[in-house]
Amino acid sequence: MDLLAGVKVLDLTTSIAGPYAGQLLGDLGAEVLKVERPSQPDDSRAWGPPFLDGESLWFLSVNRNKRGVAIDYGQVAGHALLMRLVAQADVVILNLVGRVQKKLGLDAESLTAVNSKLIHVSVTGFGIDGQRADLPCYDLIAEGWSGVMDMTGEPDSPPQKIGTPAADLLAGHDAAMAVMAALLRRSRDGRGCVVDVSMMESMSRFMAPRLVPYLGTGELMRRSGGRDSVIAIYQVFETADEPMTLALGNDAIWRRFWAAVGEPEFADTVDYATNALRRAARETIVKRISSLLLTQPRAHWLLVLGEARVPAGPIQRLDQFATDPELRERGFLYASLRGDLRIPQVGLGIRFDGCTEGSQVPPPVLGADTEAVLESWLSLGAEEIAQLRAQHII
Repeated sequence: MDLLAGVKVLDLTTSIAGPYAGQLLGDLGAEVLKVERPSQPDDSRAWGPPFLDGESLWFLSVNRNKRGVAIDYGQVAGHALLMRLVAQADVVILNLVGRVQKKLGLDAESLTAVNSKLIHVSVTGFGIDGQRADLPCYDLIAEGWSGVMDMTGEPDSPPQKIGTPAADLLAGHDAAMAVMAALLRRSRDGRGCVVDVSMMESMSRFMAPRLVPYLGTGELMRRSGGRDSVIAIYQVFETADEPMTLALGNDAIWRRFWAAVGEPEFADTVDYATNALRRAARETIVKRISSLLLTQPRAHWLLVLGEARVPAGPIQRLDQFATDPELRERGFLYASLRGDLRIPQVGLGIRFDGCTEGSQVPPPVLGADTEAVLESWLSLGAEEIAQLRAQHII
């Protein structure tokens, strides 16, 4: 992938959000250096079990297409070495709160003094300024703060976390998107950019279809489990064997569904002619559909409804999803090779001119490329590199 070829990125982040941003940029062709402190590597390297050949699979899920560099930039000589890399870079990504950035000399003011065209990206819990700026944050905290946990789960159950680190991944996506926008502007006028991404705000923007109706009407929606509180009918149904999803999201789909199941006259019922009317009669309609779907196994209904272009699908476990032959054929699920080790990967899922990213560089072992990077980026010789190693800088 060559869309971002020539763009140099320093990824100084840990955990999930920042590393995911770096991986997205690497997938698109940027040269990404994962810079870690030798004694304080990425937190997620320790997140397990499960491990693969001693490495955290969480770490391996968000760090492909990067070269690994280990520098102790907490030491004076290490900080000076990092600044030489900053001078060569287009982008620096951090997930340190503003106070710690300043303490380590990594804040936007310090780094743009070294490189005026730099795109400086902060991915933090609550933003780089404001009353909450110094608060620590993880995905769980952002999901709770944003309202998404309150809207997730069955009506009579406690609030639930989403089954993936959604706030992390959304914030990482936002950071990568912001970098690309900043690069485009810089190509026009040469200006760098200071990007501030808040995990809580990224997660909260994800809630806009719920939050905006409340702001506009004052009507407080409550969690509704495996069904949508606005669209009727849009939920989980049981069949004769396994559960399935069904989304009758507009009037045409409503009519196609009833024709497909052999009851076209039901679609013409005046009392169910619009989504608003169907929402009012949801209980009656759900009972009718439930009794119908229970008469046949899920595979039957998916075939019938697929032929009729009615949105429906299985509820898959991870082991079922992982063996989906079409996803493997399209290259979405694949393995990245590091020697004899096969590292499972989930692809970018975006195609450019018919191609997707494919992993060219497997997730790096801590500091695996330090010497090669110092040679290629900074033209350091073997003697200088040996001295840095002797000083425990690298």
